[in-house]
Amino acid sequence: MEEVWPALMQLFQLWMFVVLFLIMMPAMFGLSLGVTGVYIQVLVRILEWATIRIQRGLQNEPLSLQCSQSVGLHSSQCSQCSVLGEFSLSDVLYFYKRGVETIVDDQVTQRFSSEELASWNLLTRTNQNFQYISLRLTIIWGLGVLVRYGILFPLRITLALIGLSWLVVGTSLVGSLPESSVKNWLSELVHLTCYRICARGLSATVHYHNKENRPQKGGICVANHTTPIDVVILANDGCYAMVGQIHGGLLGIIQRSMVRSCPHVWFERSEMKDRHAVTSRLRDHVAERTKLPILIFPEGTCVNNTSVMMFKKGSFEIGGTIHPVAIKYDPRFGDAFWNSSKYNMVSYVLRMMTSWAVVVNVWYLPAMSRQEGEDATHFANRVKSAIAAQGGLLDLAWDGGLKRARVKESFRQEQQKLYSSIILRVEADEVASEAFRALPSTR
Repeated sequence: MEEVWPALMQLFQLWMFVVLFLIMMPAMFGLSLGVTGVYIQVLVRILEWATIRIQRGLQNEPLSLQCSQSVGLHSSQCSQCSVLGEFSLSDVLYFYKRGVETIVDDQVTQRFSSEELASWNLLTRTNQNFQYISLRLTIIWGLGVLVRYGILFPLRITLALIGLSWLVVGTSLVGSLPESSVKNWLSELVHLTCYRICARGLSATVHYHNKENRPQKGGICVANHTTPIDVVILANDGCYAMVGQIHGGLLGIIQRSMVRSCPHVWFERSEMKDRHAVTSRLRDHVAERTKLPILIFPEGTCVNNTSVMMFKKGSFEIGGTIHPVAIKYDPRFGDAFWNSSKYNMVSYVLRMMTSWAVVVNVWYLPAMSRQEGEDATHFANRVKSAIAAQGGLLDLAWDGGLKRARVKESFRQEQQKLYSSIILRVEADEVASEAFRALPSTR
């Protein structure tokens, strides 16, 4: 035992030297030693090799294991319903077709499940055909488990604890200072360094594009929402005033310490239900041009980074300049989407800390303002379309609230109106045809 303790102490000293001087210090100054870049390049090579091995293995699979699709629907049969303008049994085929299409290719529910990968990324086995391909691939997967859980996971936990602890202590100390420009500068410095340390704790590689369009003070930054990590990714390049509900526990402690040094906008649960109270407080914040830009995710929920869903119009009724930001994660290195109905926050964070890395592109779009005569809904849709186009995401009109709520009555009425228009169009065609046949001959 006497020989073990000195060895453990030397190992601990080496560990802290790596954490403090090779990771934390460069992160605090926004520098990088290039280790993460080399690590990502090695990962890309390994995943490309694994993809080739998997493709070869699938080519050798017997044909009996390959799925065949032999069932289809003929839309021509469904489009001929109600030919006489009256109800017939064939009318149900229209609803049957639409129902099956919704089940097979639902644009809403599939946005709340993990993005499908073209090939296995050596993290999880999502296909039974990937259980065993080759011995070398299995060895690589085993080594990956040792690296992710034996080296990366303890390192990331250490960095996350240091970053969060420094956030609580630093913001509390800065919050005790009198109001001045020095306090504001120190507050931004503490927030920026803490978020950079936390980003290193996720092995995050972030590519920021068009930095000249970064959100300015007194503005509103809106972005598509995939994960709570979005906040860390954006705050790694600039400071923002956060908007959210007041929580208890550890998160509540962090919120209370942050608001002492920076004008974050936290709401009580009762206030969140009062839309006018929320809008009023946000409008007051934006009115002061010296305050940090507000960071808002108008979707109101996390989407799996394949699309952008409906933006709530409340964020666009405040006034001020909107700074759109598009965020796109690379799913090859880990699934960044937080499926809150499947994983709690602790489970999700553990999954992220045991993934390969977080690789993400962030595009700052030019500032946008509400045009004359444009209502908040159309303005929100215009901003959403710009974010979707820049990030290569699908632009969907569906409300992300359908993740947990029933379909609104207005949506059902739209489908009823669509079916009624088909009936009325058929009846109009029948009337026109009868009138044409009733015309006297010109011969």
